[in-house]
Amino acid sequence: MSHAHRLIGASFAMAMLGAAAHAQSLKAPQLPNPYRLAEGWPTLPLGMNGGKWGEVIRVHVHSDGNIWVFHRCFNTVPPGHATCVGRGDTNPPILQFDPAGRLLRSFGVGLFAYPHGFTVDHDGNLWTSDVNDEAMILGLSAKAPDGAIKGQEVIKLSPDGKVLMMLGKEGVSGNGPDTFDRPTGIAVAENGDIFVSDGHYPNQHGNARIMKFAKDGGFVKEWGHKGPAPGDFDEPHDIFLGGSQNRLYVADRRNNRLQVFDQDGNFIAAWTQFGTPSSVFVSKDDTIYVGASYKEAGAKRGETRGIVIGNARDGTLKAFIPDPADLDSNDVGTSASGIGADEMGNIYAADVAAHNLRKYIKVR
Repeated sequence: MSHAHRLIGASFAMAMLGAAAHAQSLKAPQLPNPYRLAEGWPTLPLGMNGGKWGEVIRVHVHSDGNIWVFHRCFNTVPPGHATCVGRGDTNPPILQFDPAGRLLRSFGVGLFAYPHGFTVDHDGNLWTSDVNDEAMILGLSAKAPDGAIKGQEVIKLSPDGKVLMMLGKEGVSGNGPDTFDRPTGIAVAENGDIFVSDGHYPNQHGNARIMKFAKDGGFVKEWGHKGPAPGDFDEPHDIFLGGSQNRLYVADRRNNRLQVFDQDGNFIAAWTQFGTPSSVFVSKDDTIYVGASYKEAGAKRGETRGIVIGNARDGTLKAFIPDPADLDSNDVGTSASGIGADEMGNIYAADVAAHNLRKYIKVR
């Protein structure tokens, strides 16, 4: 058997383990934690919700060192999927901080109902997604001024908040090449190719796929269906393109695995050692950071949440940061739903469940 065939066989076997993980207990890894929490970071103005966070869904560190945050307008209701509808001008969903934690800018009021996916491309433009699929939320209309229901689209914004492009059709769900059904994440290649993970659970069309678009927004291809096979998905919750090999990493959440692909959609590996992943980030030095939970049978709380750090080339694990929140009182939504790291190895985690943004500093 050739080396290539052995690799494919091993990857297929790992994918099958991921499928079986639906019914298995997932034990949190026993690994060192060489990180400390940066207390008091960042600084939120008191004029923004009294300086208190609501549900924070994504965080991204740009190449200039500044940190972008996508959050649900300082709201906490409905729990786990808080809305931006009706939140007003003082609760913008997009914030930019400098490395010291000082707020630099904020915008995005009125654009979103249910913020979810977020990234920043190599030119500094922002890419966002809205997974709302409801016309009314908490008795409030989720319609935009043009009458369309907010949601079901990917929006490209300039660094100052100007809308530059829209993928999908606002308020329209579908499974074709020009529609999404609850798009969860976005990754953008250096050449401008755009990758979207589509199919937050639940969704009307059973979407569970990755879609690829050209720089101008033209549809290129898609791969994946709902299921446990290699290259299929069950709620692809986040997607990241990075590392020295420029691979795509997908948090295949309800399949309890990470999947790895090349940019043409060819399946490379499926890793179950990262538990149930909600977020994924890969640095230039091939360190992979995953916001994960481990549902361990018989455990007091039912699951352990935290950040898993490993090697993005082979999936080996290096460290684990346990979630500091009291999960008995914060059990709706995930922690580390968004994750990023800067060039110094500091980690940033966006929390839906615990309503905060965390920064970890590596102890050297």
